[in-house]
Amino acid sequence: MSEGASYAAAGVDIEAGDRAVELMKEWVAKATRPEVVGGLGGFAGLFDATALTSYRRPLLATSTDGIGTKVAIAQKLGKHDTIGFDLVGMVVDDLVVCGAEPLFMTDYICTGKVVPETIAQIVKGIAEACVEAGTALVGGETAEHPGLLEADEYDVAGAATGVVEADEVLGAERVRAGDVVLAMASSGLHSNGYSLVRHVFFDRAKWTLDRTVPELGTSLGEVLLTPTRVYAKHCLELIQELNGADERPLHAMSHITGGGFAANLARVIPDQLSVRIDRSTWTPAPIFGLVGLLGDVALPELEKTLNMGAGMVAVLDPSAADAAIQALAARDIPAWVCGEVTETAGGTVTLEGSYAH
Repeated sequence: MSEGASYAAAGVDIEAGDRAVELMKEWVAKATRPEVVGGLGGFAGLFDATALTSYRRPLLATSTDGIGTKVAIAQKLGKHDTIGFDLVGMVVDDLVVCGAEPLFMTDYICTGKVVPETIAQIVKGIAEACVEAGTALVGGETAEHPGLLEADEYDVAGAATGVVEADEVLGAERVRAGDVVLAMASSGLHSNGYSLVRHVFFDRAKWTLDRTVPELGTSLGEVLLTPTRVYAKHCLELIQELNGADERPLHAMSHITGGGFAANLARVIPDQLSVRIDRSTWTPAPIFGLVGLLGDVALPELEKTLNMGAGMVAVLDPSAADAAIQALAARDIPAWVCGEVTETAGGTVTLEGSYAH
């Protein structure tokens, strides 16, 4: 007589999921804040909102995102403890552009087969990135999807909630003609454009991840897996330093992700103004040029897909530019003035000139 059906026989291992939770507890415990109530394992993460009573008019901000096909690089290399920075960066840095402090975050990991050690490594990276961002990791979910994903495949997503005073929200309504655009260096590709990047290197050039590339100074895989720079905490400190007085010279910020520099910056430029960016003010890292060269990718296509070396942008009064650059340099974030806001109507962002070599 045949055995009856079971969840395990169908490919879902509940015990493996339980082991994964045990392994990740150490890391989640590090990504906390005083407002977190309870620990890992409940049905919902609890966060004490009493602190919000000190706000004059608190606005909650929320953001959600994933890592995209960069997870395929991590899976091929068998290195899973850095992509958490990509996830956290994609989520919390969307919050900070309006001036919001990211308070707490949750994650979601789905996989074809739960390997506790792999799941724990993913969560380790998420927790470490949350610590860097100053946000709490209050919970998450791990799901096993046999038949939908291969045993060694997984995807990761997350969501975060932040808070900002209503009268301190950054955005297009604060931007003025004459403002300068301050670019903050990215750590590399971050977590966008990997469908194009993978197509160029693997399908067209036939390169492998272990290939040593002289232009990169290391292997292709190491560069492609470079974690996203998490700007949130540094940008919040910058906002506090510059906008502490009545002048509030920092007017807007833009997170340069999918869509590239121009499209993302345009989201915080009012229709009655425009922006002119000077490419000659910076030199993109070699990885960007290699994608263009090996894939015969036209510059406009590169610029609307990749961050080209600038992962975050601030729009501010020119009188505050030097102070902002110095403050960011103290936090090991290279920054430079790359453009200006003009009185030309249209809300467009135009990149001019050639990148420096």
